[in-house]
Amino acid sequence: MITATKTASLRQKEIVNQYIQELDKHMEDLRKGNAERTFEIKDFADLLHIHPTHLSNTIWQVLGKSPCDMYEQRLISLAKELLLSPQTSIAQVARQLDFDPSNFTKFFKNFEGTTPKKFREAVLA
Repeated sequence: MITATKTASLRQKEIVNQYIQELDKHMEDLRKGNAERTFEIKDFADLLHIHPTHLSNTIWQVLGKSPCDMYEQRLISLAKELLLSPQTSIAQVARQLDFDPSNFTKFFKNFEGTTPKKFREAVLA
């Protein structure tokens, strides 16, 4: 599932793979509207029965990025996917991803350099 660095132990690779699996499950729950809220690193660490700092350090050591970076990248990808449906308002997409609509616009623009509305208009034009 991952291509880890040569120095990563089997346990580190296992932790990263488990995190990715849980992240995928959570994104699917968000996509389907089955998630009550977005997870934090602590939630993922609890699922893996490890300390949040250990999870963060392990992912950083193995992949060279933080679990937050991975989470945000997946969240942006999901947001872009949901924005492709013109029947769903941007506010609905924001709420589905557990954002206040104005905060969602700021979050999206920070990563994509454009607002969700302009993204949707450009893609669906």
